Amino acid sequence: MAGKDSVLARKRMAIPFLAWAFIFIVVPIALVVYYSLCIEVDGVMVFSLANYARAFEPIYLKVLWRSVRLALASTAACIIVGYPVAYIMASKEYAQKNLLLFLFLVPMWMNFLLRTYSWLTILENNGLINTFLAFIGLPKMSLLYNSQAVILGMVYNFLPFMILPIHTSLSKMDKSLIEAAEDLGADSRQVFLRLVLPLSMPGVISGITMVFLPAVTTFIISDLLGGAQFMLIGNLIEQQFLKVSNWNFGAAVSVILMILIIASVGIFSIVDKDSDEGALF
Repeated sequence: MAGKDSVLARKRMAIPFLAWAFIFIVVPIALVVYYSLCIEVDGVMVFSLANYARAFEPIYLKVLWRSVRLALASTAACIIVGYPVAYIMASKEYAQKNLLLFLFLVPMWMNFLLRTYSWLTILENNGLINTFLAFIGLPKMSLLYNSQAVILGMVYNFLPFMILPIHTSLSKMDKSLIEAAEDLGADSRQVFLRLVLPLSMPGVISGITMVFLPAVTTFIISDLLGGAQFMLIGNLIEQQFLKVSNWNFGAAVSVILMILIIASVGIFSIVDKDSDEGALF
């Protein structure tokens, strides 16, 4: 009897969370789906798949592909930069790892928009880099309003989200496994490829998820650093809701993006599970 009472008490404690989730998650998603399935005909809203059909027109598929391509490029750059940094910070031989971690966390204390605006003063025609180039007698470079500037902004803003989970995985790794591998004759390359890298894959997968998802949905970075030349899927949704006032089409694009994100998370979860099983054998 006491066991049933405790179960009932736990269910009652979950009611506030379930109510919060229903009001702020289920209801908004249901409204977005509802708007995406509606189209105005002679002043009357009717259900239709026309918004989804429009979303798959070549011009919008091009925007979606550009968003995915830049997000993948920024995610790859974050892995290339972030893994060595996380590896160094997790190394017991590196004495300044706490200071290095602090330096990566400091920019996150500032507003996201402010961090992105700071790159304008660095990359613009009269910015710090071009001013220095002119000072030493070199021609100025066009550093803004291109895909490289957008990727740079993504990497700068999302790099800590790659470093932190990898650093956590590496820090929690049992160091006795490395010592045992070295005692058995494995060199540093074999230890890294056959032990450290597989065991750190959960952190890598988490980092990929935390970088790719905000990168594929961002619109502030492409607005400021890419200019009007680089419309991403986030810019398209913002445009439909705030500028064109076509909420129905914007909702349809949002649902498609939501499905893409859920599919990405599912793929990353499967890969993460496989990496965990591979690390055990």
